[in-house]
Amino acid sequence: MDDTSRAVGIVPVEGRGSLPFALLDGEPLVAVASWALGEADVELLDFTTAWVDVQARAAAVVVHDPLCPGTPPEFLTRAVEAADGTVVVGIRPVTDTVKRVEDGVVGETVDRDGLFVVASPVVLPAAVVAALPELPSLEDLAALVALLREGHEVTYLEAPPEARRVADESDLLLLQHLAD
Repeated sequence: MDDTSRAVGIVPVEGRGSLPFALLDGEPLVAVASWALGEADVELLDFTTAWVDVQARAAAVVVHDPLCPGTPPEFLTRAVEAADGTVVVGIRPVTDTVKRVEDGVVGETVDRDGLFVVASPVVLPAAVVAALPELPSLEDLAALVALLREGHEVTYLEAPPEARRVADESDLLLLQHLAD
C-alpha cells in the first residue's frame, strides 16, 4: 500500500436485514467482522464519522461485509497491502450451476470459469477515497464494485473458502464447519 497511514475500516449493516446480528460462536456477525478488522490492524470507523474527515486521514478504507464474517484477518491484511493505487475486491468462485433464462424458459448452462461473487473486503486506496465526493452506498458490495470500476482500476483477490458470504442462518452451520 502506498500510504503510510493506518487503514480504516467500515462494517456496514444497512440493507442486510437482521442477519448481521445473528450469532456465530455466540457472537453477532457484525462483532466477528469488526474484530477481524482489528486483528488485521485496521482501525474501525464509527458510522458517524463525516466523509470529509475520512478523506482527511489520507488512508485506505476497508469495507468488510458482516455477511462474510469468516474472512481471516490475514486475508484482510493481504487485501490492504495489495491496494497500492488500485481498488482490491475479495471474490469467491461461483460453484453453483448457472443457467440462461430467456422469455421465462431455462436454457443453456453458463460456463462458470469467468464467474465470481463479490465477497469481502473491498479496499479503497487513499487516492480513490480522496476522489470520491461522498461515501458510496455500501448496501450491495457488487453494486459498489460496479460503480468503482467505472473510474478506477480494480484488482480481484480470491478469498479463502471461510470468507464465503452467508445468505441466511443455515449458512452459519457451513461457515462454522469451515472454521473448525
